[in-house]
Amino acid sequence: MTTRQRWTLICTVIGSGAVFLDGTIVNAALKHIGQELPGTLVGVLEAQAYIVGGYLAVLAALLILAGALSDHYGRRRVYAIGLTGFAATSALCGLAPTLEWLIVFRLAQGAVGALLIPGSLALITHAFDGPERGRAFGIWAASTAALTVLGPILGGGLVDTLGWRVAFLINVPLLGFALWATLAHVQESRDTETTGSFDWLGAIVAALAVGGLAFGVIRGQANEWHDPAAWISIVIGVVALVAFPILMARRPNPLVPLGLFRSRTFTTINVMTFFVYGALYVTFFYQAVVLQGVLGYTALGAGLVGLPVGLMLALLSTRIGTLAGRVGSRRFLIVGPTLMALGLLWLSRLPVDSAPWKAALDDPATFVPPVSAFTDILPYTLLFGLGIAMVVAPLTNMLMGSISGRFSGLGSAINNSIARVGQPLLGALIFIAISATYYASLGSSAGLDTGDPAVRTAFQPLNPPGAGATAEQVAASNQASIEAFHLAMLACAGLLAIGALVSWYGLREVAGAPATSAEPAAPAA
Repeated sequence: MTTRQRWTLICTVIGSGAVFLDGTIVNAALKHIGQELPGTLVGVLEAQAYIVGGYLAVLAALLILAGALSDHYGRRRVYAIGLTGFAATSALCGLAPTLEWLIVFRLAQGAVGALLIPGSLALITHAFDGPERGRAFGIWAASTAALTVLGPILGGGLVDTLGWRVAFLINVPLLGFALWATLAHVQESRDTETTGSFDWLGAIVAALAVGGLAFGVIRGQANEWHDPAAWISIVIGVVALVAFPILMARRPNPLVPLGLFRSRTFTTINVMTFFVYGALYVTFFYQAVVLQGVLGYTALGAGLVGLPVGLMLALLSTRIGTLAGRVGSRRFLIVGPTLMALGLLWLSRLPVDSAPWKAALDDPATFVPPVSAFTDILPYTLLFGLGIAMVVAPLTNMLMGSISGRFSGLGSAINNSIARVGQPLLGALIFIAISATYYASLGSSAGLDTGDPAVRTAFQPLNPPGAGATAEQVAASNQASIEAFHLAMLACAGLLAIGALVSWYGLREVAGAPATSAEPAAPAA
């Protein structure tokens, strides 16, 4: 590996790793954010859904535009702008005074974060060739996983000791170093054949489709479908979703050239990504909330209990990426989601009386996990960790080999957009089921009028009840939350099974042979 290649990997790992690290640390901070920040326009679980899902929705909506900008104006230049913007918006999130302002700043963070993900993979694609590219993607996956391994532990410790705001402020020094290294050591590259202008209309329609559906469904359920804004948002999202492919077929220089999807591999990988990564992000979100909000884990304990997932991803990704470059990715993309689904089936039996891990930095004795961590959580983390390790590098290698190099930024952006659009869209539908299950169980067991806005404000799914709740009501709320969580895990296991079936049916690969690249057809005059 040359010096420039090493620096390219370092810069892309830090930049894209910051986006992943941010997600894991923020998940650890959700309970504290909900308890400490005031809010007037949104409920606690609704705000938590926007802080995670809204961020991913904006990220997904703008990734394709970011990939096109990267290919046109220069991948290093756009990547450097993304590093600067993500550091600035992270600081704003860390200083947010209310839930509403934190949501706004998170949406802005998602917008600039979109500049980082496609750029990182495109920079790697143009720095490495042949079998070494598969190994480089494996190193990238393992290194970003190492950062995300530290995320729950570092985030949990910081949140428990210094407060949740550090979860955002920690990004600033990391990204400052990555910005210096990118400008000093990374080679610029761009699509030299591009001649058209940007499809700004397509970018707006894509953003309306993703954001409209995600916001409308979450807002509608949180307000029992009495809020007209939710229905208006859903209608806008549906219209934009239907109009987008039609628009792409008619635009002279479309944001997403539909000819890219002539590649069966490219199409299959993206459909599989929607289900697998949608389930992945939804799982991590609800797991972080339920462990702390219902079972009573500390943020550090919740981070430590998920450590095997990150460790397996970090330790196995390079080896699996190298092996997939030699024997093909198909088998890994079938077995991986299947193992992840089996892990979630185990987690779907999590009992309400599972003893919490109350790990605390100031008490070394608490670092010994309870027996329940081994019986209720560990089997899930081992299966899920092995499964995701078999997905990340093979998926990335197969994706980038299925399209022409000139569209590396755009192809990466399309896949990353689909990966993140699954959480707000699929997560919003699961949110409906969770809320309905929670309030139905709470009403029948505690005798509360769950249609009363005051009751809904005091009792939020997967979160501790408000002050003044009786012991019986707290117990009923915890039981209702666990039942809702079980339903969410079963739904995510089903999504992963669909992803495995899509890979089995759609991928046709000869062992050791690279996927066939596809270029979009020339635009109509």
